[in-house]
Amino acid sequence: MRCPFCQSLDTQVKDSRPAEDGAAIRRRRVCPDCGGRFTTFERVQLRDLYVIKKNGRKVPFDRDKLARSFEIALRKRPIDPDRVERAVSGIVRQLESSGEQDIQAEEIGTLVMEALKGMDDVAYVRFASVYKNFRDPQDFQDLLGELGGNLPPESTEPVAPSKE
Repeated sequence: MRCPFCQSLDTQVKDSRPAEDGAAIRRRRVCPDCGGRFTTFERVQLRDLYVIKKNGRKVPFDRDKLARSFEIALRKRPIDPDRVERAVSGIVRQLESSGEQDIQAEEIGTLVMEALKGMDDVAYVRFASVYKNFRDPQDFQDLLGELGGNLPPESTEPVAPSKE
């Protein structure tokens, strides 16, 4: 493993342990040349996956991009990072075990939405607003209605101005 600090090819493993519920191995490494310490993760990759974008372009699946989608949606939300990592790993395992090498981007987005819906309603709405390309407030209201939010019914009567 190449050292990310000095690019030396000679690094040593100091500690190994299971991670992500046994789906990966976390290795703590040290570089004898510069003394830098870093962590690597090893995961089983059953097959190379490709994402078919909406425009038809085919790109390699990127687990880190999937994780960033969760991070953006969950920014400043009280969700345990291990829970996010389990969700990401679960989606990757589901995609790998589907038997398909080419995955539609919409399918991945749907899986992310399902995971976020079970985690945090605010993150779910954030992700959905971008994923579904919301254009007006009614789109938000419709989604909140699907969540079962108790929104007050829209009033058709004009509101009287305050007398203050």
